[in-house]
Amino acid sequence: MAYLLGISGSLRKEATNTKLIRAAAAAYGGDYVEGDLRVPLYDGDLETAEGVPEAVQLLADQIAGAEAVIISSPEYNKRISGVLKNALDWVSRTNSNPWKNKPLAIMSATAGRAGGERAQFDLRLCMVPFRAQIIQGPELLLADSSNQFDDDGGLVSPIYAAKVQDLMTALKDEVARG
Repeated sequence: MAYLLGISGSLRKEATNTKLIRAAAAAYGGDYVEGDLRVPLYDGDLETAEGVPEAVQLLADQIAGAEAVIISSPEYNKRISGVLKNALDWVSRTNSNPWKNKPLAIMSATAGRAGGERAQFDLRLCMVPFRAQIIQGPELLLADSSNQFDDDGGLVSPIYAAKVQDLMTALKDEVARG
């Protein structure tokens, strides 16, 4: 079964990054799975004693099984969120590289006016060793994110909705190139 995997860098129930990946998944179409970043903090002693946690292996397996992945991160102190970085670090400890050649779209939603520009730059740097096929554009930087969604989680701005559609079209084109 081919599916799109969405990963939100925020754990909050009403996180705008989660809303953004869901809006993107709707624009992409087809089956959608949402990854869960509620994994333990990376600890080499834990890994030695118990191996890779089940929740981490599940996330790695979801990445491997997806036809494409979208990641949306908030910007915390000019970087990606700690939970996202932690999950990336853990997934790197699994037996394979599920990211290799995986089509990947990145986006961000933040309260600030820059929309997470530095977080996206940071995320791109984090993804380089994994060799994912990062879609280069269009950039999707959702500013003032708490005011960008309606009560049903849809984007209120036609400009942002068009950018989401354009990015998902570019992601589908990358998937089709194989």
